[in-house]
Amino acid sequence: EVQLVESGGGLVQPGGSLRLSCAASGFTFRTYSMRWVRQAPGKGPEWVSIISASGRNTYYADSVKGRFTISRDNAKSTLYLQMNSQKPEDTAVYYCTTDSSATPWRGQGTQVTVSL
Repeated sequence: EVQLVESGGGLVQPGGSLRLSCAASGFTFRTYSMRWVRQAPGKGPEWVSIISASGRNTYYADSVKGRFTISRDNAKSTLYLQMNSQKPEDTAVYYCTTDSSATPWRGQGTQVTVSL
C-alpha cells in the first residue's frame, strides 16, 4: 500500500520557520520526482516546489523562491520542505505528492498557519 505521511506543520509567527517532512512507503521512492503542493482556504491547489529523483534538480514557485528549500533523503524515503521567512500568505494545507500523472499519489496533508 502506498503511503505518504506529512508532518511538521503548525502555527508560526510571520518571519518564522518550519520544516515539513513526508515519509513515503509502498513504492520505490528513489525513482520518483516529488512535489510539495499547498492549498489555502477557498483557493485551488498551488504548486510549491519540485525535486528530481536524485535530488540534484530543484524548482520553486516564484512565491516561495529564496525562502523555501526542498530536499530528500532517499535512504530514508523522506521528503522535506524547509520554510523560512514565512508570511501570512503561506497559510495552507501542505501536501507531498509524486510528480507523476500516471501515479499521482498524495498524502493527507499538514496544516501550516502563519499568524501573530
